[in-house]
Amino acid sequence: MEIGIDSFAAAPLNNTGIGNGSAIALNELLERMEFADQAGLDVFGIGEHYRKEFLDSAPTIILAAAAGRTKRIQLSSAVTVLSAADPVRVFQNFATLDLISQGRAEMVVGRGSFTESFPLFGLNLQDYDELFAEKLDLLLKIRENEVVNWSGEFRPALKNQAVYPRPFQAQLPIWLGVGGTPASFVRAGQLGLPLMVAVIGGETQRFRRLVDLYRTAGIEAGHSPEILKVGLHSLGYVANTTEEAMEAYYPGYAETFTRIGKERGWPPVTRSHFNAQTGPAGALVIGSPEEVAEKILRHSKALGGISRFTFQMDNAGLSHKQLMQAIELIGKRVLPIVNS
Repeated sequence: MEIGIDSFAAAPLNNTGIGNGSAIALNELLERMEFADQAGLDVFGIGEHYRKEFLDSAPTIILAAAAGRTKRIQLSSAVTVLSAADPVRVFQNFATLDLISQGRAEMVVGRGSFTESFPLFGLNLQDYDELFAEKLDLLLKIRENEVVNWSGEFRPALKNQAVYPRPFQAQLPIWLGVGGTPASFVRAGQLGLPLMVAVIGGETQRFRRLVDLYRTAGIEAGHSPEILKVGLHSLGYVANTTEEAMEAYYPGYAETFTRIGKERGWPPVTRSHFNAQTGPAGALVIGSPEEVAEKILRHSKALGGISRFTFQMDNAGLSHKQLMQAIELIGKRVLPIVNS
């Protein structure tokens, strides 16, 4: 199983949006990406958001900067908000990243969990799914064809248009990032795309039915089971002991999800809720290296087998030093157990 990190490039607390603090945060992120490569992790993904608390609105620039500082780790998006982007530019950006990194680029495309990109780019939120489906269709056609003929509803048609550059890899890897919508799982299966499931709450095992839908749709569409890979993206953190991990992670987690909850009508986070989420079946993967490794394996079994697991750690106000220690523990102690 591949093990990696996903980051949303968290801005400093009380971020003003300008100045030295953001620069420091981004350079520390690049240092963590370089260290993850040295620690033997398999993949590092950068998200895409358009909010004050994140610094990842231009993820391919961050990934390209990391490409020059790393040697073997896969460099991915987490996720590319395709609904708000031009597929031509998305492909060109990641093909360029693939050339710079000599074949280490990939992308996870999805609709995103926030909606700020729609008004920012003059899009209608009512076209949420239609935009994504059309743009995914175009992106896949560009991946397969150097010269593209395509027409749709939301973007001007392409008639015998060549798209350059082409990537280093024969086929640029594209995963489909999904939440809990059954149609999204079926779509990924029908297209034969690897699936990245974001589980940030509840019990991971409840997604088994949806993963089964994906695998069934893929096989019925004629795709080989070997290409129907499943990845799991979860909030997580590793420390020397479970108590240390819980105490370090909870304050920032509570602040983040209580703040987001005010926007979405969720109740404030409580410690009892957090404790339940960190239990054996809960979605949060937090604890000692041994406990975390066991939970990853347990979640893999619950979903019928996964080929990738990524930690989303830096949303909790953890320090750079704490995140570096967590990466070291994942590389030295979690990875060997998971893949023993």
